Amino acid sequence: MNIYLTLDYELFFGKQTGTVSQCVIEPTRQLLAILDPLSIKATFYVDAGYLMALQRQKEDFPQLQSDYDLIAGQIRELAKAGHAIQLHIHPHWEDSFFKNGSWNIDTSRYRLADFSEVEVMELVTRYHNVLKGISGVPCSSYRAGGWSAQPFEAIGKALMANGIHRDSTAFPGGYYNSDDQFYDFRSIQDFTTHYRFSEDPNQPENEGVFEEIPISAHRVSPLFFWRFVWVKLFGGKSHEAYGDGQAIVKEKADVLRLLTRYSRSVVSMDGYKASYLQKAFNRYKKHTDQAANFVIIGHPKAFTPYSLKQLKGFISRTDPGQYQLL
Repeated sequence: MNIYLTLDYELFFGKQTGTVSQCVIEPTRQLLAILDPLSIKATFYVDAGYLMALQRQKEDFPQLQSDYDLIAGQIRELAKAGHAIQLHIHPHWEDSFFKNGSWNIDTSRYRLADFSEVEVMELVTRYHNVLKGISGVPCSSYRAGGWSAQPFEAIGKALMANGIHRDSTAFPGGYYNSDDQFYDFRSIQDFTTHYRFSEDPNQPENEGVFEEIPISAHRVSPLFFWRFVWVKLFGGKSHEAYGDGQAIVKEKADVLRLLTRYSRSVVSMDGYKASYLQKAFNRYKKHTDQAANFVIIGHPKAFTPYSLKQLKGFISRTDPGQYQLL
């Protein structure tokens, strides 16, 4: 089975974005300390919108120049070391700005679907170019910010124009609908690890122009989220995230749903979610063949000492030769 370690390389988007050093630089270094001795490579989906926002204002703010140098330097190091640098887009950075020492985040246009088709083409091209300019390598894969890849038609045209024909956004059974965020992957069957599509990642097509490598998914009980809350409150330093920002607050109805019903979650190396890495992998091995894909998602900002310990243990029980790049 092919294993993919994929990281959404980004800040937080709530009231506090957090710092570059704590949200991306340091936790990424901690991850590399696990991967490098085994020559395992990972795929970093870099939030290119943030790079554009830094470029837009860094000449006016020395702090942003420093942040840009830090993040661009690490991206170059990652690319030089053989890790994949791929395109991740959070377009709300178009409406966000830096003032009085912090980012003012506006998520009213959180999805690419909130922009016109012409704007999507321009935005995707501009973001791809800035990322390619830093890493030195054109992107071949895309992941939508907040999994919000639908509707996909305009996004697909822009990706094709930039030579990108692979996506890793969908996850089997995933669904969410709020004022800012939307995705619906409920028609993707459990343990699906590869398919093609054209206009909607929720609708596989044998001759589709895009290749989808879905993020692996796991059925999660309400008890898990009660434990999640407990370790967040009382778990101590091993469960404290490296990131020093604040996530977008979930809607109360969604929180209630997670605490009272079974749900579908991505297989993750973040925080307490890393506790089910091995269980999810065992289920995929049981229900798929040797050519299947197991895609783990992570966010450096959400790493904890506990989650990295769980990841290290998981890696120790697998063959380094199984790890591939997207």
